[in-house]
Amino acid sequence: MEQHRTRPPQYRPRPGGPPSLPSQAARGGAPRRSAVARRSAPPPVPAARRFPNPRLTGLGGGLFCGALMFVLGSLDALLFGASPTVYGVLFLPVCVLTAVWIRRGDLVTAPVVVPIAFAVGLLPVADSGGGFGGRLMGLVTALATQAGWLYGGTLIAGLIASVRKVRLMARRAAARRRAG
Repeated sequence: MEQHRTRPPQYRPRPGGPPSLPSQAARGGAPRRSAVARRSAPPPVPAARRFPNPRLTGLGGGLFCGALMFVLGSLDALLFGASPTVYGVLFLPVCVLTAVWIRRGDLVTAPVVVPIAFAVGLLPVADSGGGFGGRLMGLVTALATQAGWLYGGTLIAGLIASVRKVRLMARRAAARRRAG
């Protein structure tokens, strides 16, 4: 079944107005940049020096951190025999990445999602005595014995998020002073 258009086109040339301009291809190429735009453009960066710079929402940061910690916990259990120290060391860079990649408006969520992700990632690492109760006891025990890594990662994420927030507030205050 055909879907007919219900809205009129957004642009219509005015009757008696100037004729519309030809397309870029019809004029002979890409538009030229102004001299100001050419001077303010940053120099090209080699591909090897570029790093990813995603901006995650609060929920996206939580999903990223939780999924990555679960995968790292599973790899730890598979390769290192569920070593809590290896898991804790792997947790710290994930905290840094989460705090750096969360967008400015959701900075407050970084120190909140990191401990939740730590607990999610401990599921494959924690000892399980059998059944749901044994798994729960192993998780609680692992959380108690690995609290140093948990606090350290949360502190790192909180410090990075706080520094980013202070810098953002300083930039906004400077922009207000310049405007007013």
